Amino acid sequence: MSERLRGAALDTRPLSVPAFRRLLAGQGLSYIGTMITEVAVPLQVYGLTHSSLYVGLTGLVGLAPLVAFGLYGGAIADRVDRRRLYLVSATVTWAVTLALFVQALVGARSVGLLLGLVALQAAAFAVSSAARGAIIPRVVPAALVPAANTLNYTAGNLGQVAGPLVAGVLVGLPHGFAWAYGVDAVLFTALLYSTVRLPPLRMQRELPQRGGVRMVWDGLRFIGSHPVLWMSFAADIAAMVLAMPTALFPEAASTRFHGGAGLLYSAVAVGSLVAAAFSGWIGKVSRQGRALTVAVAAWAVAIAAAGATHSLPLTVGLLICAGAADLVSAVYRQTILQTYAPDEMRGRLQGVFTVVVAGGPRLGDLRAGAMASATGLTLAWSGAAVACLVLVVGAALAVRPFWRYAASSPCSASSPCSASSSSSPSSASSASSASSDDALPRSQTVHEAGR
Repeated sequence: MSERLRGAALDTRPLSVPAFRRLLAGQGLSYIGTMITEVAVPLQVYGLTHSSLYVGLTGLVGLAPLVAFGLYGGAIADRVDRRRLYLVSATVTWAVTLALFVQALVGARSVGLLLGLVALQAAAFAVSSAARGAIIPRVVPAALVPAANTLNYTAGNLGQVAGPLVAGVLVGLPHGFAWAYGVDAVLFTALLYSTVRLPPLRMQRELPQRGGVRMVWDGLRFIGSHPVLWMSFAADIAAMVLAMPTALFPEAASTRFHGGAGLLYSAVAVGSLVAAAFSGWIGKVSRQGRALTVAVAAWAVAIAAAGATHSLPLTVGLLICAGAADLVSAVYRQTILQTYAPDEMRGRLQGVFTVVVAGGPRLGDLRAGAMASATGLTLAWSGAAVACLVLVVGAALAVRPFWRYAASSPCSASSPCSASSSSSPSSASSASSASSDDALPRSQTVHEAGR
């Protein structure tokens, strides 16, 4: 029994890689700071304008830079040293946070300045996200990529829970917004340090000289020509657009449960944290296409059931179950993107992933709000989730390469990453370390990681 429990527990083997350990610690602290700022900016905008419209604009002004720089940043990540790109884009993000701190400290009271800084920060975040996602398979062995992604998502969920709580305390202090942005800036230095300590991550082979737009187009064509990739994106988009009930929480809390909005908003993150604690089995599943389908289906079923009940405790419990399924689907989706594609395409795929993750929930909020106004809360919540279930399962069964896809683990230098019943274009990552001290013990293939 104890062996089974250890096998099901959170897989922490990636922490044995010093570079990943530092990167995770830096990202974990920066996640908390990011959530503090994501709470503080809307609060400051509302305090200046007393208008929910302007609060909504904080999300809208960041969407276009996320899309443009997510796609273009991914193309850049496939041409340059990813460590350097990550460091530059993260430094820009940090500088914007310092600017937010200064404007709050001096009492600038300019909504236009706030919105401009939000747009600039979104652009830098998009580039850094594309670079970061492409870095992970170069830092840890292929067999540990699912576990590394699980640890990353766990750190993100911890930040999602802790950040708003800390923000609530800080903004209540005198000069509270300055405190919030200042704490974010301090926490972000941990990410900068972990990035500086990474070894160089240059491209493993030279690419033809092409313009950025052409490279973006090549990346989109690559996705379109590989059913395993476009189906993983399609399942993610369906889950976010059709089965994301976040925009319905205020109405549900007001008219159905007469309170409990905080429980509704936090339940999914709590479920993800619980699932992470027992996620050791995730990396042992090779049929990742089927596993992703089952996880998205479980998410849709739990969301549909949560929208059909009028009991707050039961709804929260079902949302926790949905959050557990969400963690599993997120890990498999990211792992497929990172290990299926060759290294020279990973930046562009991560750029598209950033766009999908950024735009999907916004489209989901729009769909849910419009549908609830036209058809009512239950149909907008549960009916759309059932539609997601039918579409995703039906499409996964129809797209046979995706359904049959099985990741080979681990990869070796002599036998590149491949999939049974579905050919994978990925090749094993191999490069020399910055120095003998920085060498990582070989696990069939060499991966760059500094000590």
